[in-house]
Amino acid sequence: MKDNRSYEVIIIGGSYAGLSAAMALGRSLRSVLIIDSGLPCNRQTPYSHNFITHDGEKPQIIAKKAKEEVLNYPSVKFQKGMAVSGEKTVDGFEITTENGEIFKAEKLIFATGVEDIMPSIQGFSACWGISVIHCPYCHGYEFRRGKTAIMANGERALHLAGLVNNLSTDLTLLTPGKADFDSKQRAKLEQHDIALIEGEIDKIQHKNGWVQQLQLKDGRELAFDAIYAAIPFRQHSAIPAALGCELTEQGHIKIDNFQKTTIAGVFACGDNSSMMRSVSNAVATGNLAGAMVNKELVDERF
Repeated sequence: MKDNRSYEVIIIGGSYAGLSAAMALGRSLRSVLIIDSGLPCNRQTPYSHNFITHDGEKPQIIAKKAKEEVLNYPSVKFQKGMAVSGEKTVDGFEITTENGEIFKAEKLIFATGVEDIMPSIQGFSACWGISVIHCPYCHGYEFRRGKTAIMANGERALHLAGLVNNLSTDLTLLTPGKADFDSKQRAKLEQHDIALIEGEIDKIQHKNGWVQQLQLKDGRELAFDAIYAAIPFRQHSAIPAALGCELTEQGHIKIDNFQKTTIAGVFACGDNSSMMRSVSNAVATGNLAGAMVNKELVDERF
């Protein structure tokens, strides 16, 4: 009798990357379990962009349709819940959920995404993914005529300014504290008419997540339509590191060109292992991870 808690592959994370990996595996008749907490990092984002055939669609609708399509493959199962621990076994891996359930698999795919670390600025979290944004490719076009701020400093600020400068003619760099630019960098900002303001943000005044103005700690008030923010992140799941998967200097799961981590039998895809945070990249890397896991199973058995 088949153990209904044993699978060839467990995918932790059931958003775009995880569902894409599951489809590739389901179409190869692999037994797959997706474990998902239902907390994608883009859950506040009203619309998804830069993904052909779905441009301007709500992220929840894309994910809902993707899940329905994937679960049409009978060898793919879905488990709602949070995976909290994992360990290597003689035959593969065991994953334990927050409810104490234990599932076994020969291979693991982590599509767990990342968790953004919000600054202690009143209103920031409420605006994140709506009008306080991280990616010009995902959001920039919609704010192309708006008064735009970049909340960053140093090289990261210059990188964002170069991208956003092509989208906005009214651009301001806001540095938390003293600006960290040399004379050459300052000259470049002046050349492109990019204003520079030093000062920490105390509060973001908004309406349902749409920025109206910023209040700095020194009392100044500045009106903007959108704010790009370069904020730190951490891995959404601690299980890959606990299993021994190496992380990059930036904090992503280290993978090779085939989505393999540094631990045999463990793969990663989507935001947790890529600097390119987008739906299209998550789908692409998930598809590759699924195909490579299937190939590894084939190579071991054929």
